[in-house]
Amino acid sequence: MAQYFVINAENPQSRLIKHAVEILQDGGVIAYPTDSSYALGCMLGFKNAQDKIRQIRALDESHLFTLICRNLSDLAIYAQVGNSQFRLLKANTPGAYTFILRATKEVPRRLQHARRSAVGIRVPNHAVVQALLDELAAPILSMTLQLPFANEPLNNPWEIRDRLEHSVDLVIDSAIHNAGLTTVIDLTESTPVLIRQGSGDIAPFGL
Repeated sequence: MAQYFVINAENPQSRLIKHAVEILQDGGVIAYPTDSSYALGCMLGFKNAQDKIRQIRALDESHLFTLICRNLSDLAIYAQVGNSQFRLLKANTPGAYTFILRATKEVPRRLQHARRSAVGIRVPNHAVVQALLDELAAPILSMTLQLPFANEPLNNPWEIRDRLEHSVDLVIDSAIHNAGLTTVIDLTESTPVLIRQGSGDIAPFGL
């Protein structure tokens, strides 16, 4: 049965953050809030946890995970970032965006777009996520918590526990300030390409 932590969205309790990170480091799957919606997350290297997330979402391996990173320094470990891309990322992170970027060798091949060697990366603007990443000192492998046949993400933590209490190891109850999907922007080429309009403003990208 899933554990349930109520964590302050402005000042996350360090004891609960440490416990949540221990669950991730043990190969667990967590349901946690971001700046746009709830997500399912695990650590890189735990294929069973990745498979569990795919099973919850009823998705095959063609649907890619997103790497949730702490900052631009961490992002650059997993994505190839040129000068123009860096300027855009610096001006718009953290925020409600998912960026498609060329993957580095640090990203396992199974997590990359099969034809483009690309990976989706996020730097969320949420204190709980930042606290998890600081304690973890590694990215979180993530997918939006949207159940099969649902039209939108599941963002009520009590409902998440009721529906997934035997599928995840932890549900974090914390506030989401601006619920909605992320804006997805492809930065693999010199000109940004809008993949999905979401909560993030597209104006800074000339779109």
